[in-house]
Amino acid sequence: MHDDVSVGVAGGAAGSGAMVFVCAACGVALTGPLERLPAVPEPPYFPWWESDERGPSPATVPSGRYAIETEHYGAPLVVTDMPGPAMPRRGTMSDGHGRWLVSRGPRGNIVIDPDDARGLELRHASAACCGATPDGGMNQACACGTLVATLCSDCCLPYELHLSAAHVRAVPAVRPGAGEAGPGPAGQ
Repeated sequence: MHDDVSVGVAGGAAGSGAMVFVCAACGVALTGPLERLPAVPEPPYFPWWESDERGPSPATVPSGRYAIETEHYGAPLVVTDMPGPAMPRRGTMSDGHGRWLVSRGPRGNIVIDPDDARGLELRHASAACCGATPDGGMNQACACGTLVATLCSDCCLPYELHLSAAHVRAVPAVRPGAGEAGPGPAGQ
């Protein structure tokens, strides 16, 4: 687990070019090219209780973008004396004894629209009515079997995928024609 937020600052400053996130274990691409946002946006308002169909709310991060989560996110959840959000964009939580819980999961996760992910498989989901929660920790595996991300997709929670900064790498997106030598003056 990484508490050093700089670990997740893959891809440099916001707007500095598209990155592709790959599995650190096998190198397979887990996303297409994504551009960095300066911060994780607030999730869009979604009155899930009025929805005719169960399913995820609109994505927190716009498609084609990513942001770095600077706060603790996901498991483990530990008891605290101070009531407050258990993790970013999440309400309060308590254990079976009524004690407040707070995340002590990793910082520096790369937050993306779950629909921008490629080839991930849900390995387990914490109890929820219609989707996954981050309460049980990483729940998305690469094709090689390495757990690489935490999906949050329950109807009453923000729809987001947190790529683990400890399990993925950012590589610059290669644009078509980039790196190909063009015709130049003879002799140079």
